[in-house]
Amino acid sequence: MPFNVKDIQVNLEDLENDLFVEKNVSIAIKDSYLPIRCNVYRPLATLNGTKAPVIMTYGPYGKDIPYRDFHPSSFAELNPDQRSCYSAWETPDPVYWTSQGYVVVRVDERGAGQSPGMLDTMSSETCDAFCQAIEWAADQSWSTGRVGLLGISYYAGTQWRAAARAPRGLTCIIPWEGMSDYYRDRCRHGGILSNQFIRFWWNRQVDTNQYGRPGRAASKWGEDTIEGSLSPAELQRNRRDQTKDNEEHCYRDDPYYASRDFKLEDIKVPLLSVANWGGISLHLRGNVLGYMHASSRFKYLRFIVGRHDLPFYYKEEVEMQQSFLDAWLKGEDRVGWTRPGAVAPVSLLLRKGNVGYNNATAEKLFMRRDELEWPIARTQYQKFHLATDHKMSLTKPIFSSSSKISYEANGSIKNPQLVQFSSDPFEQEVEITGHPLAHLSVSISAAGSSTTQPHEMDLFVTLRHFDPQGKEILYTGTVGDPVPITKGWLRCSLRKIRGNHPKQREYLPHREYFSTDCDTLVCDQIYEVDVEIWPTNVVMEIGDRLVFEISSGDTEGSGLFLHDSPIDRSSDKLSGINHICFGPDTENYIQLPIIPKKSD
Repeated sequence: MPFNVKDIQVNLEDLENDLFVEKNVSIAIKDSYLPIRCNVYRPLATLNGTKAPVIMTYGPYGKDIPYRDFHPSSFAELNPDQRSCYSAWETPDPVYWTSQGYVVVRVDERGAGQSPGMLDTMSSETCDAFCQAIEWAADQSWSTGRVGLLGISYYAGTQWRAAARAPRGLTCIIPWEGMSDYYRDRCRHGGILSNQFIRFWWNRQVDTNQYGRPGRAASKWGEDTIEGSLSPAELQRNRRDQTKDNEEHCYRDDPYYASRDFKLEDIKVPLLSVANWGGISLHLRGNVLGYMHASSRFKYLRFIVGRHDLPFYYKEEVEMQQSFLDAWLKGEDRVGWTRPGAVAPVSLLLRKGNVGYNNATAEKLFMRRDELEWPIARTQYQKFHLATDHKMSLTKPIFSSSSKISYEANGSIKNPQLVQFSSDPFEQEVEITGHPLAHLSVSISAAGSSTTQPHEMDLFVTLRHFDPQGKEILYTGTVGDPVPITKGWLRCSLRKIRGNHPKQREYLPHREYFSTDCDTLVCDQIYEVDVEIWPTNVVMEIGDRLVFEISSGDTEGSGLFLHDSPIDRSSDKLSGINHICFGPDTENYIQLPIIPKKSD
């Protein structure tokens, strides 16, 4: 790391857009001679002493990489009112927000862009730097002292962590499609490594923007580092590679994961958590559980659909964001966010009908409904029992003898190994909204003669929706890909449930995923396991069918989120035959959250 840290700040008065830009502003960090750097976008009025509240983002994607270069096709689809030369991926547009009386502060995370230091995303150290940046913004002469956080995905995930530390000046947050649990939501679904997305994300969006990386300007990927380029050896020393760290560390009590943990209960600032029903492998769970467990007196949960990049900028969503920020940062509450009971805590979007996927216009047909809580208090949890004829129904089957349905272990997207169970056509409209749960009785038979060797079983479960003609109804996934209703996962050696934990629910098993919980399987022994399935919503119409799928690897509708690490899912651990076991002493069912219609 260069010791001669430069301080080259560039100021620009943009009369056309009525804003003042300060680039590469250095923020001093305690216990470090290395600053972090930000761009500050201010209304011109602040040059004359006017103070304004602050909207801040902090992340590794590059404060200086234009949105149009980061993702050209997405930029071309943006709402024109939210598109400018200052736009950056997944962050608020400075031209719009300064015109509404806000200062926008966009910070390069430590070790990324123009911020020197160790690149260690989502670490405790980088979160501490973010909190110091928030306090810095609150203290500036142009600031009212009130700071709000607004951003998508990574720029939402950092919000939960910062809010839990309660930095001075932080007034409210809008984590928009942002995971709150690093281990469970993002890295290891049910204990299984989600390696392909992490690799894609790291190699395309983070490693390419490391502080000191040469050639960024030439490749239109931001600007070259102020202090100059680092050598390959220096770059390697100054980063923690997530693709390696997540593969090497398996359990939540490993120091790597433990250092990233925090308590949602420590969050007390007002929050608006925005969850996307289609984000079934990345952010959805974190937005829902973040809302459930935060201690904020004023907290709201809003569900949306569509891709993860565009809805944030829709006119109606920006108006909603602004009304929330105006209420808490300016004291201008037009909607009732600051008045208990004036705004419904939960705003649902009901997925009814087949509108296709990646079609924003068609998705506007989905109706919105307000609720007073999550999960919905009137939920009726109904068990759809699985039978050996591959049917699922509310009637519990009676077995006079034991039997199995079998499939090969260690399946993959290229070699799917699965079993499906179908409901009868629905005879009336049924709404499913909440947290499904699968209870399965499973066993494994070894391949070859290794019957005494401890074995592993990975369970991948999927809930699918079929219309009366037998065609699957698909929904919009994170990147516009077709996805099923929802998914769930479990590494069976980590099946242990903490039944006395405060977060344990009948619909949501609580697991710690500690190394001390690991208990591998013995061949031909039956184990009863509960598989957490991510929260969902779907309205089944007359004639529709539900299909519940159990597999030993990723299946159709997984998109970027594949679990195929040859280290995490090696043939040494995962081999032989998986069985779903039926008999007088076993149960197999999927428990669905059914919402009865409100009485008139």
